[in-house]
Amino acid sequence: MMPGEHEPPAAAPPATENAPALRPGYRWYHKMSAVLFATFCLEIGFFLLIFPWTSAAGDFTAFAWPRWRAYWDNPFVRGAVSGLGVVNLYIAFVEIYRLRRFAKR
Repeated sequence: MMPGEHEPPAAAPPATENAPALRPGYRWYHKMSAVLFATFCLEIGFFLLIFPWTSAAGDFTAFAWPRWRAYWDNPFVRGAVSGLGVVNLYIAFVEIYRLRRFAKR
């Protein structure tokens, strides 16, 4: 090193392996949005699971979309809509399980 040159800064001390991990801070709106999302998915899931098999579904399609009545009466289409309901229920239960991330430990 030449005279007049500054020494490079010392390297940072190595991080200890036992340092506690910092938890993210959650606000009330994070918690509320998670609960509302889980509730929304649960309600939509139950609706999509049950509604295609009720008589109200046939009446609704006959009134709203008469041309689609032949498709809606097909059990495979009703099963596909119910399958979407099952997917929504799965998402809702996963979100309910993930609500424990807000628990204080």
